[in-house]
Amino acid sequence: MADASSRNAPHDSSRTGLDRPDAETAQDEDWSWAGPGLRRGRLRVRTLIAQRWLMVAGQTIAVLFAGVVLDLKVPYALCFSLIALSGWLNVLIGLAFGGQRMAREGEATAQITFDVLQLAGMLYLTGGIINPFSLLLIAPVTLAAATLPARFAAALGVLAVAVCVILAFVHMPLPYRPSAGPGPPLGVLTQMTIVLSRVLGIALTGAYAWQAATESARMELALNVTETVLAREQRLSALGALAAAAAHELGTPLATISVVAREMVRNAPDAQTREDAELMIGQAARCREILQRLTEMPEAKDAVHERMSLVQLVHETIEPHMIHGIRVEAVVNGPSGEPAPDIWRRAEIIHALTSIVENAVDFARAEVIVIARFDARAVVIEVRDDGPGFSPEVLAKLGEPYVTSRPGAEGSRTGHIGMGLGFFIAKTLLERTGATVDFKNGRRGGAVVAARWPRSALEAPGFVGA
Repeated sequence: MADASSRNAPHDSSRTGLDRPDAETAQDEDWSWAGPGLRRGRLRVRTLIAQRWLMVAGQTIAVLFAGVVLDLKVPYALCFSLIALSGWLNVLIGLAFGGQRMAREGEATAQITFDVLQLAGMLYLTGGIINPFSLLLIAPVTLAAATLPARFAAALGVLAVAVCVILAFVHMPLPYRPSAGPGPPLGVLTQMTIVLSRVLGIALTGAYAWQAATESARMELALNVTETVLAREQRLSALGALAAAAAHELGTPLATISVVAREMVRNAPDAQTREDAELMIGQAARCREILQRLTEMPEAKDAVHERMSLVQLVHETIEPHMIHGIRVEAVVNGPSGEPAPDIWRRAEIIHALTSIVENAVDFARAEVIVIARFDARAVVIEVRDDGPGFSPEVLAKLGEPYVTSRPGAEGSRTGHIGMGLGFFIAKTLLERTGATVDFKNGRRGGAVVAARWPRSALEAPGFVGA
């Protein structure tokens, strides 16, 4: 009964909207990339410039240290020409484009490609792949894997690997002391070992960075959707509170209008005036009926309406789902003779539990039971269904975003197609209220989702006059 997309069934569910953004958000965000083609955050031009300046400084220090301190024979002119080329590119980009804007994918790829080739040139001048600094070829590939689409990151990885192989065979001598002369060349086996270590470093580090960035982006999107859902619920709650406050304020002037209209009926000089006054009385009565319905919404920060009993919570949770041909029942258990506690009315809890019950209804064969238990220390709400339960592969990942095993919502009782976010959002909302969420398969079959709160985190304290 977690996210409907988490079951072995050919449908999805999210009638309460957990699995899809609202219409406004859908227009502003491209939700289609929440899958294999997930887009990661782009790079700022300023970031690329800063990293290139860091490389310029590092290369300058390394060349000077090798030549001046270690007294090695270094081709200064060629090395500083390549370093100056990087500095010149930074100045040109900074003046032409500015550093605050985001770099387009192709632009970022071109700049990182330049960095790889510039570093390859420096390595060519200073010993090739046997230069210890050849390890730095991993850095631009890692950056690309963490920030660029897979095709660009893969292309840069292939370029770095090709550079490693070429530098194993084509390079100038490793810097040496003039008195000692150049050292003997390394054997082919040693060079191949170094090449292999660099290639493996590029591949493994790039893959790790890509996977970490992808998971981070997916989690960020899922949390953004969660925030959208919660904000929508809070807006609806605030709208209801505003309507209740308006109804309360309008009650007095409407009563005054009714009194004056009745006086007009009694003292009407003619039939037309009496008829108009009676119309005013009827319309005022109609307004009072409308306002009476509005006052059924809780008033903001009201000590009475902001609280509800545990019994009310479970019944409010199951009420929207008693129309799908599935028997949905609620049971409240506690110590003998002790009444169910009052709890604070929270949009997160109602929305999350409603979604969990909805998904249970989608997968149940005939029955869904919501069981609320309480004692002196805790409150537990359990949602059970008699459906097929969670499959082992889904149960292992349940609670993560985008856990889905089906393409559409055919056969769903609610009929909505989701993104595999329903259970993730419900779990996140419940955990924000202090709950511990657990999910498992029941001993007799079916799925079980349980939320457990410390009683102090959920219970509304008593007040005078309650």
